Amino acid sequence: MDYLRSFGSAAVSTLVQKSGLNLPFSLGVKVYSCETFWTLYDATKRDDGSLVSVFEYDLTHPLNKSTIPLARNSLRKLRTIRHPDVLRFIDVVESDSAICIMTERVRPLPLALSQSSSNAPREREDWLIWGLHRISVALAFLNDSASSTHGNVRPNAVFITPSGEWKLGGFEVLSIQKMIFLLYINHAFKTMGGLMPDAMACAPPEVKKEGWSTLKDVPVSAADGYALGLLLHAVFNPTHPPPPTAQPPHPPPQVSSRGAIPLSVFPSFKKLLNPNAKLRMSPKNLLNIGMAESDGEGHGFFVQNRLVKVCAGLDGFTLSSESDKASLLRTLKESASSFPPEFVSYRILPCLASALEFGGTSAATIVPLVLQFGKNIAPDDYGSVIVAPLVKLFASADRGTRIALLDSLPDFAEKLDKKTVVDKIWPNLQTGFTDTVAVIREATVRAIVLLSPKLSDRILNNDLLRHLARLQSDPEASIRTNTCILIGRLGPSLGYNTKRKVLIPAFSMALKDSFVHARVAGIMAFMATAECFEIDDVAGRVISAVVGATLDKEKLVRDQAFKAVELFVKRLEAHASTMPETASTEDGGDDLPTRLPGAYTQAGLVNSATGAAAALTGWALAPADMQTTIASTIDTSILAPNINGRASSLPVTSASSSTNPSRNKGLQLGGNKAMASTLAEEVANEAGQGSSRLWNDDLIDIHADEGDWSAFESAPPAMESKLASTTDGLGFGISLRASSPVPDEWSAMASSSRPTSRSPDPWRTSHSSQISRTLSPQPRRSIGPSTLAPAFSPASSARSTPVSSPRPLPNTADNTPPTSMSGMSKEEKAAEMARRKEERRLRIEKLKEQKKNAAAAGKV
Repeated sequence: MDYLRSFGSAAVSTLVQKSGLNLPFSLGVKVYSCETFWTLYDATKRDDGSLVSVFEYDLTHPLNKSTIPLARNSLRKLRTIRHPDVLRFIDVVESDSAICIMTERVRPLPLALSQSSSNAPREREDWLIWGLHRISVALAFLNDSASSTHGNVRPNAVFITPSGEWKLGGFEVLSIQKMIFLLYINHAFKTMGGLMPDAMACAPPEVKKEGWSTLKDVPVSAADGYALGLLLHAVFNPTHPPPPTAQPPHPPPQVSSRGAIPLSVFPSFKKLLNPNAKLRMSPKNLLNIGMAESDGEGHGFFVQNRLVKVCAGLDGFTLSSESDKASLLRTLKESASSFPPEFVSYRILPCLASALEFGGTSAATIVPLVLQFGKNIAPDDYGSVIVAPLVKLFASADRGTRIALLDSLPDFAEKLDKKTVVDKIWPNLQTGFTDTVAVIREATVRAIVLLSPKLSDRILNNDLLRHLARLQSDPEASIRTNTCILIGRLGPSLGYNTKRKVLIPAFSMALKDSFVHARVAGIMAFMATAECFEIDDVAGRVISAVVGATLDKEKLVRDQAFKAVELFVKRLEAHASTMPETASTEDGGDDLPTRLPGAYTQAGLVNSATGAAAALTGWALAPADMQTTIASTIDTSILAPNINGRASSLPVTSASSSTNPSRNKGLQLGGNKAMASTLAEEVANEAGQGSSRLWNDDLIDIHADEGDWSAFESAPPAMESKLASTTDGLGFGISLRASSPVPDEWSAMASSSRPTSRSPDPWRTSHSSQISRTLSPQPRRSIGPSTLAPAFSPASSARSTPVSSPRPLPNTADNTPPTSMSGMSKEEKAAEMARRKEERRLRIEKLKEQKKNAAAAGKV
């Protein structure tokens, strides 16, 4: 090949130097040196890169001077004669040194015959008969329509296109009948030997007997008919010598000379070689007999040929009736594997692609047929022969063509490159999302699965998702379902931010669909994209979205929902196993749950509802010290502040108790007990500092009425404390008695800094030493609007366990209920809070004054 390339380059340089012109083609390798003094080259057209052939005639060669008229006659006839079966002229470059004729890409028949010898006998025979049919059509046109004689019909005058079609060339002596003998007369020698190489090889018997001048008196087709018979024998018997009738005395052909000529063709072959010119069969008569529909001997050998029928059908396909189209397409489908590859690539497929441009109902049949033929195409040619025509069809407005392309997309999607999809297919494909026909919309959604790997990030994360968001509200249930499935398959390929914004809302929307399979698709999409969700989203958003489907009306949905919940819970468990057991700090401020009675630790986990109830009952009832502590706390007289004129239900400690290890022991049963008087002193001391964190933003009324519990009966019902939430659900009635006053052991509970919500107090407390506490829910008293207590601030409600409040001081202040802040504007609320803070400051000062008076009285 390197040698041929260098040879071709040298030929280009030679031609350019000889002609002195810029050639419209790039000359390639030399293909063949014809006996008709032409040299054939492969070439490429500079304008569009199409493949062409170049016939080069060297005018400066000494042996070619006498044949220059024949070369110019060939150029003139080739330029003026246009016929589908005649070699197609494209351009010419003429100079004083050379003539270069550019034609369609062809190769000479002798080379094609040698290459086709390895084909199956049936396939080769069909190809030869089809080729002779095309040559017969060309000669009939020249003889009848042009009233001319070709005069040079031989294998070297026939050329084969890339599609395998036969084209007639070699027009060196082509002329009208009266001028044919002038071209064969050499004025110098009065013989034919100096003009056409081996001209007598295809001459008829009358010319060999009387010379070329006899052609004036015989039919115009006589010479061409005889030469066509010799060509027929040569193509079917390329290794045999010419038949005996070609030599004097020109006997009629015998059966022994048939060779590989088909029996149906042999009778016509004998008539073509008839020694009598007036009785000889013409090319037109051969064509008529071969195309005859009758079943007579020697008839219909052309019309029954598969390639002839296919070409005839393809040529008039667009004008044929629907029944004729269906018949042709059925023939192509049944014989797809038997056609020559070059015939399929360059003859059948271009015609089918051209027919698709007009749309119609046959598109659904043609597109799969095109792809079926494409399986036998060489990989190098697949893009230009199959992909390129199909890509152009996406611009067609015909819905039949579009649906056929989308349904057949799996067969050629892998052959598409990313640039083709983004630039040529996507702009036309996206119109299918908004098509008024539901079938087109659904097919477009299914096609995205195949094309998504070849879409750009901008299309994938923006344009496409906008269309899919619209389709999730499509009237067609199947489209909504397929859209959800598509989003699930696209999930892993989306961008990080797009995943977090799109996936959960899209799948959650599918779970609310009225179509059962859409809901199932939503759950399965959640499961398919499980790895796309952050662990926080799994716990907070995904499970909450899926768990509702466990009570779906359809069992199919429920079963799939339970599988999804199990999948995500296992993922949470796997992640939780990698987390530390506690997030405690160095000062121990966050380890309160580990120090609660019966705290939930890894060892204390339970695995059933019965075990959980037993463990919770033991945690609430077992410690006897807890009962003693609760009773002693209520019996002991403690100087405790009131909150807005209501007795506080929570013990009070200093803010520093959370960091004092000795104070923290008060949370444990049997720990050190603090006296009520000590607690009152600490409260008073901190109140005197004016910067207490414990009472910050709280409203304290130390002169509230004794025994007023309306604040607890009217408080909001939610409380996050573990003790309260668990004891409320036990359903037991418990009576706690304290025989003697005991120091308050629950005062240290205030040291926890965890805020909790307010909760109604289920406990009913009297002023005696006997207390009855019921853990089961109790009916509430009817409370009027005047008895509603104000809301606690977070600081005042920061307790881990609800404990009965110590006995309040005698009422020494105004008992007027606080003004409700509901309905106030922002400015009014700020003014009210300022007033309350000032009120609190005055009350604290009054408390300090009372303490000083009590101390002075004690000294006296």
